[in-house]
Amino acid sequence: MAGRGAWYAGWVPFVPLTIPPEDDATAPAPCRWYTVRRAELLVVDGEGDATAARLPQPHPQLATASDTEPIFLGVADAQPCWAQGVSVEAPAPPGTRWIPLLALSVELGAEEWAVAGRAVQLVEWHRTSRYCGRCGRPTIAVPTERATRCAACGLVAYPRLAPAVIVAVRREGEILLARNARFRGRMFSTLAGFVEPGETLEQAVHREVGEEVGVRLRRVTYFGSQPWPFPHSLMVGFVADWAGGEIAVDGDEIAEAAWWRPDSLPELPPPTSIARQMIDAWLGGGAV
Repeated sequence: MAGRGAWYAGWVPFVPLTIPPEDDATAPAPCRWYTVRRAELLVVDGEGDATAARLPQPHPQLATASDTEPIFLGVADAQPCWAQGVSVEAPAPPGTRWIPLLALSVELGAEEWAVAGRAVQLVEWHRTSRYCGRCGRPTIAVPTERATRCAACGLVAYPRLAPAVIVAVRREGEILLARNARFRGRMFSTLAGFVEPGETLEQAVHREVGEEVGVRLRRVTYFGSQPWPFPHSLMVGFVADWAGGEIAVDGDEIAEAAWWRPDSLPELPPPTSIARQMIDAWLGGGAV
């Protein structure tokens, strides 16, 4: 996105931009900063309802710990949003604390958390794209778009996105939920997996469900999508009906799977996730 964003006037939530708006001396706006250490963000200690107040301005104590240049994210509520990466050893300055991005989802609103996820992803991309993947020479930032270019061979690289499908499977008043072997505790969720090269999203849905739990599907329909910065996924949600087959977990990625009724659900994913949104829609008798 090359423009300076004049088109975003009146757009309230968040507008992604690559070039900061020109300064307006008549109406200066405070900036919103996202300081990132690995997949953690720096927040102000204490309680408060104003989400912007939980995100501190760059702290002088962290100046020497920076490991990326400031990254312009876009504009939210007329405020320019910036991200800054710091080294993994950087301590939290007095009055602040580091909090993992996933845990932060319960403290910030959905829109604010999505911007925080963008910050984490772009900081990590800047950290891992300093050198060309083809010739190994240093890269430089492309000023007009979200990309880097190799100063030697000219290869242009963009932030990595890994599309993944996630599907809510229904059967006569029941929903199929599974526990991934990597999940902590006893949380169950809808089935998900990454899209392979040369594969459509719908083909990925059928393949992933077949591989993970051994059942067949019919009537696969689109539900919605969600950026998922763990570490750089785009979750594309689908709804499907069971067409046949008995549950047979793969024993590798999936530890357990079962059909669940509304009155006996297990521990579920956080409300910010598209998995939970699909489950809630099914419970409410909506699109799922």
